[in-house]
Amino acid sequence: MHPRFLKTFLAVVRTRNVTRAADEIHLAQSSVSDQIQALEADLGAQLFVRTRQGLDLTPAGDALKVYAEDILALADEARAAVASASALDGGTLTLGALETIGATRLPQWLSSFQQQQPEIAVHLKIAGSGELQQGVADGAIDAAFCFDKGPIDERLAKRVISSEPLVLIGPANGTEKAAAADIAASAPSRFIATERGCVYRHLFDKALSEAGVAPVIASEVGSIAAIGRLVAAGAGSALVPRLAVSGLLDRGEVVERAWPSIATAAQLILIWRRRRVQPPALKLFLAAADQWVTIVRSDGDHPRHAAPSPS
Repeated sequence: MHPRFLKTFLAVVRTRNVTRAADEIHLAQSSVSDQIQALEADLGAQLFVRTRQGLDLTPAGDALKVYAEDILALADEARAAVASASALDGGTLTLGALETIGATRLPQWLSSFQQQQPEIAVHLKIAGSGELQQGVADGAIDAAFCFDKGPIDERLAKRVISSEPLVLIGPANGTEKAAAADIAASAPSRFIATERGCVYRHLFDKALSEAGVAPVIASEVGSIAAIGRLVAAGAGSALVPRLAVSGLLDRGEVVERAWPSIATAAQLILIWRRRRVQPPALKLFLAAADQWVTIVRSDGDHPRHAAPSPS
């Protein structure tokens, strides 16, 4: 099983289409087909079956997928180990982040890191939580910042960097007023939320459920920045991380509304793939990230330091 064939196999798994896989890995369509056929001949099993939705894995293909990912990850680790031992590492780091985090937290952190490690070139990818986690798991992204939604891919490690408060915001013009002490009294109030599947929607649903509020969703919007602007325009209320709307709050374009439950917060985490040997640039970045960890609070409101997960 040549690693090149396994890379092609995984591209077809992701795209479920030979043509799209060929575009993704910059090969001719015929080359992709030939490599899949060669892999099937080598293994003595059919790996894909054609359906109306595209190419689906057979049971044999599904069994191969996990091993293909591990083999390619191990090859990357081997290259990293050799580069580290010979001090020939290129010093390139690919990071990922949610748009809000990339615009608010990362500028200071990355500036600090690049002042400490000016020889390391940093590439930043802005994407949603699912794409970021998949990118880290596949090795396309070295590490990514996102909000914690619970269990993650077992191939990944995570570290809590900070606990970011969630705030309930309404328009400053008062068109969405509510009882100051109890937002539950205004349950029919119109809420603006992100689309289902988005980490911000997960946090929104969880916080409102814990507060016993059954919200009326006026609209679903794919951008947290757009939600802030819609609230400012009087379209409704929203529950969002404070860091995403700090500018609007400071300028008085939106106001923070009372919340009946205990303070609600979202854990901002850094995720990376577990490896026997971390690439040198990533190892330096993880060490630098230790300096960015802030105190988070437990349910009992007793301060504690966020502990890193094993790498």
